[in-house]
Amino acid sequence: MTFSAQKCGICFQPPSIILIYRDNSRDKTRQRIMPVRNFSKFSDCSRAAEQLKNNPRHKAYLEGVSLRQLQKLYSLLRGHLEGQSLAESLEKFQQEETIDPEEDMNKLDDKELAKRKSIMDELFEKNRKKKDDPDFVYNVEVEFPLDEQLESCTWDMESDEEI
Repeated sequence: MTFSAQKCGICFQPPSIILIYRDNSRDKTRQRIMPVRNFSKFSDCSRAAEQLKNNPRHKAYLEGVSLRQLQKLYSLLRGHLEGQSLAESLEKFQQEETIDPEEDMNKLDDKELAKRKSIMDELFEKNRKKKDDPDFVYNVEVEFPLDEQLESCTWDMESDEEI
């Protein structure tokens, strides 16, 4: 049996994840409700998403759903359990998923750094041009405009004088 996921969402009351999928063997669209048990506002969203995705009962149905999407749904559920509105939960998740270019990554712990790196990898893969893409151009050369006068570097001048 092959299934292809079409939509995935969350229901707050009772807490459950709803998957709308296509059963390719019978050529029918179906809905699967997966109840969320033992999840509180203190639970780890990534761990709960991994457990659901690896659950033998749901594994075949969730192959087309990314782990990141399941983490987002669990994050929304946790926000609801904390008393946040849906808009507040979405804004909080968006802030966690965006990378601030001014942030010093050297000061992050290993878990946060790994999270930021996975976000950057995902963004890179999304924007990456592959050879099969219709707008792929090999060996692109770009000249950047000079808006300001270039500053000379003092360290470069000093090294010339020493030699």
